[in-house]
Order: sequence, then C-alpha cells, then structure tokens
Amino acid sequence: MIAIVDYKAGNLTSVQLAFAALGIEAHVTRDPHLIRHAERIVFPGVGAAGASMNNLRDLNLVDPIAEVIAAGKPFLGICVGMQILFEHSEEDGGTDCLGILPGQVERFRPTDPFCKIPHMGWNAVRFVRPHPLLDGIEPESEFYFVHSYCSRAAEAAHVIGETDYADVTFTSIAGRGNLVATQFHPERSGRIGLQLYENFTKWDGQC
Repeated sequence: MIAIVDYKAGNLTSVQLAFAALGIEAHVTRDPHLIRHAERIVFPGVGAAGASMNNLRDLNLVDPIAEVIAAGKPFLGICVGMQILFEHSEEDGGTDCLGILPGQVERFRPTDPFCKIPHMGWNAVRFVRPHPLLDGIEPESEFYFVHSYCSRAAEAAHVIGETDYADVTFTSIAGRGNLVATQFHPERSGRIGLQLYENFTKWDGQC
C-alpha cells in the first residue's frame, strides 16, 4: 500500500490521481498507524513551512515519518514535503523543520527585477548522479515548479539533481538511501512526471 501523507497540505488529490492514471492505488491518510505500516510513503505538499510543521505536530505525524524512513521504506517527498525534510527554512520568519536531511531552505533573492518569484513553470533539472527514480528520463528534462523558497543540501552526496533560477543553483532532487525528494511536482509534469511515479512504485529503496 502506498500512503500519501495528509498533513492538511494542498495537492494531495492530484498526487493520488497521478498514481491512479498508472493503475496504482494510493491512499491519502493522516492515520499514524497506516503510515507506519505502508509499503511506500509519499510526502507531498503545497503551502508554507511554518503551517506544515505545525500541522505535522498537531496530527502526531512527526515520529511516524522519521520511523518509516529509518525502517528503510521507499519514501518520496515533494515540494514543501521536500523542504521540511531539511533542518531549517527561512519561511514564516524562520522555521525549524524535521532535520532528516542536513541543509537549509532559503528565499529566492534575485538581483534581476524582472525575475519573477515565485518560480513558477517548467525548468530543466540537471542530474548530478543516477537514481532509480530517474530511469528512462532524459538528463536536463523539464519538470513543473511552483515555489518561492529553495533548498540547499549541506552534503554533496545528497544532491541528485540541480536547477538554476534567480541567480542561484538549488537542490531540486535530494536523497539518501531509501529517501528521495523533489522540489518540482511530478504530478504536474506530464509524461516524465508519471514515469518518475512509476519508477517509485518499482523502487526497492536501495540506492
């Protein structure tokens, strides 16, 4: 069973429908028991870091997330669900996050006044190293982004993909072991996004 973690974030149904398009059943849930016993976990989100962390704590989901990652189950974070895996975000006046991946989340500060924030639309992802989630996807493929803050992984070994925008190069795919996370939205990225989700359903969590 694939569990889609419901922590009152947006876009959960879109993720569920993407799996349904592949003929794969995925359950949106905020039940800690179901999350702990799922075979695979997807941790998506649209929203702000501060509210997301408050919701995770209120729903008693912080420990289940840490436990399934520690147990070696395939785990995929998306967008805000990626950002709050890091240690700290500048969003909402500064937010302490889950600290599962070392690194920080910073606001885009472009010097070009014509550079639009949020970063919204299609942009290329440069693959830094191979990963099973990227099987069958061409390097420099474009995915769909919507975000005003960007992640910087502290350890180079955790960077799987990078993207350039607003005068910075940021971590757009991060991961270690059974954990992988994307800043872009696969469910809004057409065929290649569905390919990534299909790869996730076949991944054994080893990398």
